Amino acid sequence: MLSDGKEKYEKEKIKISVSSEHVNEEKAEHMDLRLKHCLAYVLHTSGTTGIPKIVRVPHECIVPNIQHFQVLFDITQEDVLFLASPLTFDPSVVEIFLALSSGASLLIIPTSIKLLPSKLASVLFSHHRVTVLQATPTLLRRFGSKLIKSNVLSATTSLRVLALGGEVFPSLTVLRSWRGEGNKTQIFNVYGITEVSSWATIYRIPEKILNSTLKCELPVQLGFPLLGTVVEVRDTNGFTIQEGCGQVFLGGRNRVCFLDDEVTVPLGTMRATGDFVTVKDGEIFFLGRKDSQIKRHGKRLNIELVQQVAEELQQVESCAVTWYNQEKLILFMVSKDASVKEYIFKELHKYLPSHAIPDELVLIDSLPFTSHGKIDVSELNKIYLNYINLKSENKLSGKEDLWEKLQYLWKSTLNLSEDLLKVPDESLFLNSGGDSLKSIRLLSEIEKLVGTSVPGLLEIILSSSILEIYNHILQTVFPDEDVTFRKSCATKRKLSDINQEEASGTSLHQKAIMTLSCHNEINAFVALSRGSQILSLNTTRFSTKLGHCSSAYPSDSVSQTNIQNVKDLNSPVLIGKSKDPSCVVKVSEEGKPVIGTQKMELHVRWRSDTGKCVDASPLVVIPAFDKSSTTVYIGSHSHRMKAVDFYSGKVKWEQLLGDRIESSACVSKCGNFIVVGCYNGLVYVLKSNSGEKYWMFTTGDAVKSSATMDPTTGLIYIGSHDQHAYALDIYRKKCVWKSKCGGTVFSSPCLNPIPHHLYFATLGGLLLAVNPATGNIIWKHSCGKPLFSSPRCCSQYVCIGCVDGNFLCFTHFGEQVWQFCTSGPIFSSPCTSSSEQKIFFGSHDCFVYCCNMKGHLQWKFETTSRVYATPFAFHNCNGSNEMLLAAASTDGKLWILESQSGQLQSVYELPGEVFSSPVVLESMLIIGCRDNYVYCLDLLGGNKK
Repeated sequence: MLSDGKEKYEKEKIKISVSSEHVNEEKAEHMDLRLKHCLAYVLHTSGTTGIPKIVRVPHECIVPNIQHFQVLFDITQEDVLFLASPLTFDPSVVEIFLALSSGASLLIIPTSIKLLPSKLASVLFSHHRVTVLQATPTLLRRFGSKLIKSNVLSATTSLRVLALGGEVFPSLTVLRSWRGEGNKTQIFNVYGITEVSSWATIYRIPEKILNSTLKCELPVQLGFPLLGTVVEVRDTNGFTIQEGCGQVFLGGRNRVCFLDDEVTVPLGTMRATGDFVTVKDGEIFFLGRKDSQIKRHGKRLNIELVQQVAEELQQVESCAVTWYNQEKLILFMVSKDASVKEYIFKELHKYLPSHAIPDELVLIDSLPFTSHGKIDVSELNKIYLNYINLKSENKLSGKEDLWEKLQYLWKSTLNLSEDLLKVPDESLFLNSGGDSLKSIRLLSEIEKLVGTSVPGLLEIILSSSILEIYNHILQTVFPDEDVTFRKSCATKRKLSDINQEEASGTSLHQKAIMTLSCHNEINAFVALSRGSQILSLNTTRFSTKLGHCSSAYPSDSVSQTNIQNVKDLNSPVLIGKSKDPSCVVKVSEEGKPVIGTQKMELHVRWRSDTGKCVDASPLVVIPAFDKSSTTVYIGSHSHRMKAVDFYSGKVKWEQLLGDRIESSACVSKCGNFIVVGCYNGLVYVLKSNSGEKYWMFTTGDAVKSSATMDPTTGLIYIGSHDQHAYALDIYRKKCVWKSKCGGTVFSSPCLNPIPHHLYFATLGGLLLAVNPATGNIIWKHSCGKPLFSSPRCCSQYVCIGCVDGNFLCFTHFGEQVWQFCTSGPIFSSPCTSSSEQKIFFGSHDCFVYCCNMKGHLQWKFETTSRVYATPFAFHNCNGSNEMLLAAASTDGKLWILESQSGQLQSVYELPGEVFSSPVVLESMLIIGCRDNYVYCLDLLGGNKK
């Protein structure tokens, strides 16, 4: 049967409760260990299936394993088998007698050589040319991926058969990465438990699967039962199942061992394994051990999944995960590069849900393993205990110790050179290479250091010098002590020190730099800004002058306009060729088939150098009289604000402001002015046609918020890092009201026409609804975590993203309607579809999301990096009614998606990081980049009507 059945065994798929023998046809009998010659050997289990046990193994139980492996591995006297397992681990019995019964050679080497991966590889595959290796995945991983690929699984390796068992089998992705090109080694997944010594199932990975580049979500299957073995999968009620999830039970007529004090055991006894699997189409897939299933953050989690995902990352040689004290998920990783931590956490956020992200990542020189070649969990726990003890020794010993440790955290968070002995007192976090995500990390590390939360610290980190951060922490941690503030240097540029020619005083009523009768010069225009926001003013009487492709003005939600202006967006002027204004909504809601199926291409039309990083988003203003005069307004960290011709890229004017510009520009009601905030605390009002300074208003701190204009009153609303919101009348050059917001206002305000509410968000986690006329707070909601995202209004709701990964939706009366959870912080602001039925936003988990207005996910698209920018919805200018979505990830990639399905249409990579948001007009996309340039890209392709 053995010689004739090889092909049958190799092709056979597992059948649940299948045996090589007809157990049920046999008369029930017992196996008795008192019979002469019954036992082959006695050993202890390692305790992986529960508490340690004594296992007495009969000859009749182990011999079928050896006989079947002889056939499956085609063992001859030419083979060399390596005794990889110690004699205390039952696979060693299979290795020894598989060689001896076949006339093959058995290689036995000293333990000292096993501990040296490079030496071991040389001995096995260069000197002794081992052909058959049975080992645990951990033993193989000790070689390291490079050595495995170049030696163990190379094209010229002597290794003919590799059988991995005793632990979770590596994922196919990892397995493929280990194989050198041209390798022909047969790779098997073997599975079993010592209580039914030794192996129970086997599966050979087909060459076709090993050579495939397709990603496989399922783990490698367990395969078919070995000779004499019965495999059953039972549910929680003990019933055998043919499909679904359950626990594996192993046995067989003679596949029976004596456990502990057992003297007789019924033939065919089935033993519980503690291993959970899923059965699909007659195939069994391993899910994890019973003791690997944990509950974390209210959700079930298999910690072996975390290890598999981490191991698939390029930078990870080998790793292990433990559930320390049943309260902390710890990832141990072999690496000598401490800087890899940030990369690993970033990558894990891409592939794992938030409840599966490890609490800590501990770098170690090598993974500890037991004498049986498995991961030594108890040793890992000792390593972590030493790790946290070392950290506790580094805890704050007093206020004298704070400055030094704060400097260390500052440098490590910003990846600054350790050669930098001292961080200058006046250093600002954002100016030193920090960003929003790093600021949260620094906050977390500081709070770990001092052992308590520090209220308001995030805002201080983002807006103040390291010395001010230090003093703020001192006040919280040592409140009863007389803290002496260091004043030896200016910690940041004080607003009172700003050049008087720039500021012209600090009172609310500023003197005019130049006079202009704005009301006599009313311009008709349409303004486009990030998030598909459209402002159409004074265009009704000039509508006959405008005739464009249907994408000329994205038919999206009207933001910052009053009800009278809504009709302008539905006019034939803005819809283009469509005669029915409702067609835009109809297409968006019903999702008619895309006419053009050709992939779109992006090509740079022009680029304009600003001198430094461009994090601000563009403002595009289209004059009603002369479309050819369309202008892009944008500022940069070089202090320069510039106006660029939309079509040619020619600079129309450039104005040097007092500090960095991260704020995006806003146009005045008359169209004659551009309003922009600055790091020096000033709000600049510039003439739109020349860039000349018309008025400057002073706030108490940096202004990174982008202004919003009320088309009814012409008032300008803006927030500041001084924790206030302002309403400015730029024509009368006065502050109408100033409202305390209870936290730094980083994001941009949003104006809703009915009810007439103005929304602000703070880094203190507050979403505020404010009366636009008075500045009085109508309602507020605490989100608990900082809000970097700007609020976005539609007719029924106001939506916003939070750094805790939640996207929140409220009614205009402050009632939370729903929340949607992502796996990373949300800094991206929302963008709504033209019908207000869908909302788009990005997350630091690297996805772009589309939800409906009930909070249900419609689709999500995975990018290659964090999505900080706000998406932009627009019509495809190919004559179709197709709605597209432009998004940007921080690695510089621009993504054009079909907005109905999220299907990728095109991708283009800029040469620098991108924190600016795209704006699309006609078939051109404008965006800023951290390579110092503003880019205009042509969107080409798609079938034309």
